[in-house]
Amino acid sequence: MRVYHEDVGDVLDIESVTVAVYGLGKMGLPLAAVLADAGATVRGVDIDPDVVTAVNAGETPVTNEPGLPELIESHAGGRLKATTDGVAAAEAADVMIILVPTIVDDDNEPILDPIVDVGESISAGASDGDLVILESTVPPGTTEEVLVDAVESDGFTAGEDFGVAYCPERTYAGNVIRDLTESYPKIVGGIDGASTASAAALYRVFNEPGVIEVGSTKGAEAVKVFEGVFRDVNIALANELAKVCEQWILDSEPVFRAANTQPFCNIHTPGIGVGGHCIPVYPHFVTQQADDTPLIETAREVNDSMPDHALTILQSLLGGQDRTLPDSRVLVLGVTYRPGVHETRYAPAVDAIGGLLERGATVYAHDPLLDDDELESFGAIPVDSPLDVTDLDGVVLATGHKDYEAIDLSALFDSMRTPVFVDGRRFFDAEEMSAFTYATIGDGTGDYLP
Repeated sequence: MRVYHEDVGDVLDIESVTVAVYGLGKMGLPLAAVLADAGATVRGVDIDPDVVTAVNAGETPVTNEPGLPELIESHAGGRLKATTDGVAAAEAADVMIILVPTIVDDDNEPILDPIVDVGESISAGASDGDLVILESTVPPGTTEEVLVDAVESDGFTAGEDFGVAYCPERTYAGNVIRDLTESYPKIVGGIDGASTASAAALYRVFNEPGVIEVGSTKGAEAVKVFEGVFRDVNIALANELAKVCEQWILDSEPVFRAANTQPFCNIHTPGIGVGGHCIPVYPHFVTQQADDTPLIETAREVNDSMPDHALTILQSLLGGQDRTLPDSRVLVLGVTYRPGVHETRYAPAVDAIGGLLERGATVYAHDPLLDDDELESFGAIPVDSPLDVTDLDGVVLATGHKDYEAIDLSALFDSMRTPVFVDGRRFFDAEEMSAFTYATIGDGTGDYLP
């Protein structure tokens, strides 16, 4: 079916369309499943043969994603099939959607090689009338300056023979199926009018709130990046104000709550930092290619500093108990960057573990989502239960997994040598922690120096 043309209409005849989805990760696999559920023939592409095997067997390698296992089981082997052959998938498809990870290197330069690789595979298999869509979050300008160049070849020109659009994923791990179908409008920007119209017609099939068409791929790319920057800057503001409250011996929580009763104020909850593949990365897509961005750069520095700030609090509290970090045994609770999500990229807990090891502490770690090998890879000693370690001197909660609601706090207190507890997420109620020497980010207890 020729998808790319000016008179595509408002909604595609989805049952006549074959879509190739490149990247079957936390966002790509749910998208493939939703497309199949909407009636499309879907070819999922991934470089990991284990992922391909699992999907073809009706199993999902993506965990803790409500609704996804049922969709995979229902459509695998029928409308949804997976492969490692990106060229063959492009040959079979009318629409190719790219949803591969985009990260930065040690110098915070974006790594766009995966997009180029997929683009070249598509180029080898695409035909006239096809539509290529990039959903990965990228620096503004990437679609036209990188992807188009990768897909184009002699006699095969974007905007003439095939369409190209940027339509960013706007999903949240643990809620992806709902976000794809009913949470927000889809942002759509094409290299020309036909590309925009064709992409919009595709997403209207399954996205109930509809689409917002912007004037260019760069505009659509900026929308997604700016959403992440907004969150990073506002979290940094909350963290900085929380540290101010510590200096002023104020508890930031009631102060922020009162301030937020004004409708123009929305100070976020401070914490030990931010992680994942989004917020710590996307600001660099702006700062690396724009001049004069001190606010964005400072926000990144503030949020990156929060694990160390939590350790400063811990060190001070231990000092009040005549103990130093080099002779302390410390347990880190929660290592994934977010509760319920198996992802450790840029997780604040990883920085906290590293900081503790640098200071000479013996570090134990627990996370209900990670196995021993994963925990050991960060340098920590894995434990099966928070109560498995005796003679602890400190506990740092970095991720508030729901499992931790069931911790026997009395038993934990009794097992500790020095009952110091730094709650990096305000997970526990201060009253239930009264037996401990307890502190949170921004609580203003005055028991430690910020």
